[in-house]
Amino acid sequence: MTVGTQIQQAIAGVQSAAASMKTCALETQDQQAKKTFEELAQTMEDALTKLEQRQKYIQEQEPQYN
Repeated sequence: MTVGTQIQQAIAGVQSAAASMKTCALETQDQQAKKTFEELAQTMEDALTKLEQRQKYIQEQEPQYN
C-alpha cells in the first residue's frame, strides 16, 4: 500500500467520523451532548484539513507515492 493510498484511506475515515458526529449532534435532544458532538465534528474537520494539505504535498512533491 502506498503512502498516497494510506492518506486517502485516512481522509475517508475522518470524513466518516465527522459525518457521524454531525448526525449525532442533530439527533440528540441533550444540549450538552449536542455541544460535545459539534466540537468533535469540528475537531474532525480540522484534522481533515491537515490531511488534505498533506495529500496535496505528497501529490506535488512525491509523485512516486501516488
